[in-house]
Amino acid sequence: MTQQSPQTASAEPELTGVRNFRDVGGLPTADGRRVRHGRLFRSGHLAHTTDGDAEFLASLGLHTVFDFRNAADIKLEGPDVALPGVRNITMPLSDPASGAEFWGIVRDGDLDALRKILGDGKAARRMVDAYVRIILDRTEEHGRMLELLAEEESVPALLHCAAGKDRAGTSIAIILLALGVERAAIEADYLASNAAHRRYRVKRGDNAEPAATPEVMELLSPLFEARAEYLASAFDTIESHWGSVDAYLSEGLGLTPARRERLRELFLEDAS
Repeated sequence: MTQQSPQTASAEPELTGVRNFRDVGGLPTADGRRVRHGRLFRSGHLAHTTDGDAEFLASLGLHTVFDFRNAADIKLEGPDVALPGVRNITMPLSDPASGAEFWGIVRDGDLDALRKILGDGKAARRMVDAYVRIILDRTEEHGRMLELLAEEESVPALLHCAAGKDRAGTSIAIILLALGVERAAIEADYLASNAAHRRYRVKRGDNAEPAATPEVMELLSPLFEARAEYLASAFDTIESHWGSVDAYLSEGLGLTPARRERLRELFLEDAS
């Protein structure tokens, strides 16, 4: 397995039990700087971390792991594996009761049930709405996230949800907006979750139609793909509700100029 130190970039590691892991370092900012390698990481959940995975994660010198899953996710997948010297912060960005019936059908429903709730563009519309809601409804959590990340003892940090795509994806995007990263670079990092080796392994019930059948895959794909339109809906919501990214960060999330500058000191470096 390829490893990297917190200070340098190297080939992406091949983790066995952790999906969608990557270092967010290297992304360019509008003012000519870039995100430092070894400071900010993202992934899917850590519940199935192997001993080898844990050894690699420990080598990163992580101080904080943010888990954005809700209680239902943790019950389904299991809690994160404990890593030495790491503060684990559980910060649910979705309500376990919200959509419980929907996700039950996704896991266990027959083909007719899947067609009813996902067909004719319903799945994609649900995802767009989820991204809108996470921006509007989770300002307190995202504000607290930025507050914690501005503390030196929190860094390096790893952020994850279940698949590392939606809740972690929007949270990473918010951090990158605060750092001044170019919008195109944020989108490119978000879409990287679509790589085959990063994709979330969809769980279907023992008696359900397998997820690998063509029609089931087509129905489920909008839920488990990173799509530019989803992230765009989050950005559009910021602009329509607050008028600008700066207003969203300051008024919506309570990010002060001093704390924003501290984030940039911790996470950015001059491009060379």
